[in-house]
Amino acid sequence: MASDYHRGEMDISEQVATYDGFMLMTKWGSLAIAVAVLMPTLWFCTNAGFFGGLAGGVVTAVVGILLLRDKKPAEH
Repeated sequence: MASDYHRGEMDISEQVATYDGFMLMTKWGSLAIAVAVLMPTLWFCTNAGFFGGLAGGVVTAVVGILLLRDKKPAEH
């Protein structure tokens, strides 16, 4: 049985797709959690109030989206 294995000949497209999906969910999920924690923290734990928490959450979301979006590879 060991002689049937040949290194590098296996199709790994499903593993690559699973890894890419996991990384995508981790990236965007982390941003969502950060915004979801920041908004009520600013709202209830500081003097910022509801609109201060909302503004902080929106700013964090927009900056996070701009930084985390997929960048196009540079063409030479």
